[in-house]
Amino acid sequence: MNPQTEEKLFSVLSRLENILNGGQETTDWSKPAFRWRRKNYLGIETGCLEPIDKVAFVEPKNIKNVDRQKEILLTNTEQFVKGYPANNVLLTGARGTGKSSLIRSCLTKFYPEGLRLIEVDKTDLRDLGEITRIVRNRPEKFIIFCDDLSFEPGEGDYKSLKAVLDGSVAASGDNMIIYATSNRRHLMPEMMKDNLESSLSDSGVLHPSETIEEQLSLSERFGIWLSFYPFTQKEYLAIAKVWTEFLGGFVNDEWQTAALQFAIQRGSRSGRVAYQFARDWVGRNSINK
Repeated sequence: MNPQTEEKLFSVLSRLENILNGGQETTDWSKPAFRWRRKNYLGIETGCLEPIDKVAFVEPKNIKNVDRQKEILLTNTEQFVKGYPANNVLLTGARGTGKSSLIRSCLTKFYPEGLRLIEVDKTDLRDLGEITRIVRNRPEKFIIFCDDLSFEPGEGDYKSLKAVLDGSVAASGDNMIIYATSNRRHLMPEMMKDNLESSLSDSGVLHPSETIEEQLSLSERFGIWLSFYPFTQKEYLAIAKVWTEFLGGFVNDEWQTAALQFAIQRGSRSGRVAYQFARDWVGRNSINK
């Protein structure tokens, strides 16, 4: 075997060894956020932390009409970053009300103090144990971010999440916490037949079915629940105004009419729609100057 072939073979084997070890040896931990990605190499499927090059930072001050939720989440995150006890958090409620943005705002505020974020898809929750192994001995603090989390009947990935949230023999460590968002409180669908399986004792005490108990037990493993509600017209306009001015636009009577028409067309007055309107308004008016 010639020297060039040996060098190429050594390079391939080194890369394969690093992949099988989760790639942690070459991870740039100075990056603020990562995605957990599963990849297939030579027939071997493994996961790795993929840095996010352009992070959508959100300033806490730009998130409006959820002041109570913001205060609770930022306080919990500060406790976590400073090494004090903190809770896993479940953010539930109406779509487009700032649940994901609020989590990103935590990263914006505490990234200089060593906070990092790892985004994990629902389908990859089975790898939480591997992620825990990779970050357990790191000095940084990690938010495991699961967006739009929910499970359908028959899906088993939620069991991996339950094990990490509470009760696992392999502890997740003091430098990892889970923040999840969902449009439904109990993360799993509630079926009529599940309620029919509930029973009454001789003394009249209601005993939920095992299925309902299983559904509730997952949500209850989050120490903090934060609920988000649809915005009023006034709240929607306030959010649209913040984003319009943030993007360098102007606000007048015509702007308000356009904002309300935009919301009617979209069938929603959410924060997401307010942001989309602001981008549309500022962009159109910039072209027409």
